[in-house]
Amino acid sequence: MLSPLLLSPDNFTPASRTPWGGRRIVGRYKAGLGLRAELATAAIGESWELSFGPELPSRTQDGRLLCEVVSSDPTGYLGVEAERGSSALLVKWLDAADDLSVQIHPAADDPKLASDETGKPESWYVLDAEPNAGIYLGLRPGSTHARMRAVLDAQGDVSTLLEFVPVQPGDFFALEPGMPHAIGRGVTLLEPQFVTPGKKGVTLRYWDWNRRYNSAGKLDPQGSPRALQIDRALEVTDWQRAGDPVWLAQQRCSLGPAQPQAAALLQAICGPGADAKVSSRYLRVARVAGTGELQLPDQQTLRALTVVSGVATLRGSFGELRVVAGRSAAIPAGLLGLQCQLDAAHALLSSAVA
Repeated sequence: MLSPLLLSPDNFTPASRTPWGGRRIVGRYKAGLGLRAELATAAIGESWELSFGPELPSRTQDGRLLCEVVSSDPTGYLGVEAERGSSALLVKWLDAADDLSVQIHPAADDPKLASDETGKPESWYVLDAEPNAGIYLGLRPGSTHARMRAVLDAQGDVSTLLEFVPVQPGDFFALEPGMPHAIGRGVTLLEPQFVTPGKKGVTLRYWDWNRRYNSAGKLDPQGSPRALQIDRALEVTDWQRAGDPVWLAQQRCSLGPAQPQAAALLQAICGPGADAKVSSRYLRVARVAGTGELQLPDQQTLRALTVVSGVATLRGSFGELRVVAGRSAAIPAGLLGLQCQLDAAHALLSSAVA
């Protein structure tokens, strides 16, 4: 019988990979899960909540690889994605104590991608932001290829060419291929992504604030800079749309802070349908928040429910599954009419568009 799968909560990236990581993921959002004591003070940049890829694959609560469980019933778990063998959905928890590198993703059909590579459309749902914190998304007017190249060659400040957007909890952004972006320091968010199954999502970096790091991922003026892919990053930049303020405004919305004590409510944020606030060909994302019971929308693909605060209890023919703050569950495509009891809850429901 199909049932939701509770996923292991500690699928963290090493500090050497995310040297900008903060302490909110474990110290705040996963504080009640009884994780190893040393993690409470560790700098953790990312938690890969739901992942099918080989880099940091998800495991279920009992230690099985998610991809292996799904392979036992591809149609039931994946629905219309069964032919691919896994879901295109990747969901990360991300906490930035420092600015991330300025980066960009190519389109999936970019002719220079290797056979095992793909683009990586993303989205950001802001959970927390320090005063004056924000993100960099798109280009300021007049930021041309030539100007960007000149600043990079001079090791100047690339952020002067980017649009800086102050953020607050409940803000949402869709990141299309060809869009320069960077998460600013002091921002914590959930990041649903679309990564073509069987392929590696490609990230190209323009600039990393002229920082250097030692082998442990710590800032060190005597260390080495992170690898950059400047020529390719410039090549895949969509210079027209990235500098269009009207188009950029269409890639974002603000739901405001969640209201866990209010009546249970599901709000469609992005997707291909008319009810979504932001149009997306790649991802469906909705916020579930409040207290009370509601029915989750049926989807043709696997869904991820990530609980930010409170408790969400899933009920169906399988029985029930309690998902507490800091945990994520994988919901099979074939599990229809699923009821969800919210207890002062705030959660994100994500799925890939097939």
